[in-house]
Amino acid sequence: MATLNLGILAHVDAGKTTLTERLLYSAGVIAEIGSVDKGTTQTDSLALERERGITIKSAVASFDVGDLAVNLIDTPGHPDFIAEVERVLSVLDGAVLVVSAVEGVQPQTPLLWRALRRLRVPTLIFVNKIDRPGASDRRVLAATSQRLTPAIVPMGSVHGLGSRDAVFTPASADDAAFRASLTELLAERDEAMLAAYVSDEGAVPWPHLRRLLAKHTGRALVSPVFFGSAITGAGVEPLTAGIAELLPAANGDPDGALSGRVFKIERAASGGRVAYVRIFSGTLRTRQRVAYGERAEGRVTAIGVFAPGGAAQRPSVRAGEIAKVSGLAGVRVGDTIGESRAAVPEHHFPPPTLESVVVPRDPSEK
Repeated sequence: MATLNLGILAHVDAGKTTLTERLLYSAGVIAEIGSVDKGTTQTDSLALERERGITIKSAVASFDVGDLAVNLIDTPGHPDFIAEVERVLSVLDGAVLVVSAVEGVQPQTPLLWRALRRLRVPTLIFVNKIDRPGASDRRVLAATSQRLTPAIVPMGSVHGLGSRDAVFTPASADDAAFRASLTELLAERDEAMLAAYVSDEGAVPWPHLRRLLAKHTGRALVSPVFFGSAITGAGVEPLTAGIAELLPAANGDPDGALSGRVFKIERAASGGRVAYVRIFSGTLRTRQRVAYGERAEGRVTAIGVFAPGGAAQRPSVRAGEIAKVSGLAGVRVGDTIGESRAAVPEHHFPPPTLESVVVPRDPSEK
């Protein structure tokens, strides 16, 4: 089964944690949708997260779409926790950037977008809250084109905008306007497509258009835009299908040299460190002695590989998968497990939005 490691990113309160709940519910992983306000969501497990109704630390949940296993990583939206987002970006195969249909592109949204582009993470855009009064598809698309990227393509149309009955209808092969806009967008980025378009703009077969869209989305050159509501479930099914069709699955040789990256650390009940590791190449096994960090070595005592319903204890974790690894004392976020990849992205944190200056009361007490 192929694996996709997917990040959910957004400005605070755009609805990404609720979208995570809806995706898990639609896939049959959870029996009911949790509430951010009530502190009953799957990915907000800290007491402070449940109390404040915000995401502070990244969390992993898994679900299946056909023969694709998706490891979904919910990230904080508040700018105070941007470091937590940056740690996750380096282990993603793709991302969904959530934008509110009411508030539109908010201050944190361009910061997230620049980080996604810097690391060339293939990204889908999900315009959430189409059921809310004040929602506007045209306004959000215009702001997205101006402030994020003009290389976007709406994947359908919204009906009943601003009401609880709002629905999203995916575009089909019979939609002439959609085919024309998609063909023009792809022709700007593909010479063969441009030649075919100039020869006969209507001659490009629909399956070929979809394949080209997936190709250029996977290269982070185009970002398809979906609409919906995480609360009502509108548009979530087309988004799920888009995730499976348009975002590239993880690659890596399970028989190659071991290479992984730590993106999160948590404490076990015993007090030991548990490392969240994305394996890029090779296979990591329990009782295996591995190098990590700069000069440290340790023996793996337990491996929990993420699957629908939680992390399941397994004897090994393969390339493309994410696991909770125990036994590596002193392991830190950003550490490489095994061999370092040729080009490991450096963490880049934007400047703080607020700064404090401490001035001594007595100038002599500096």
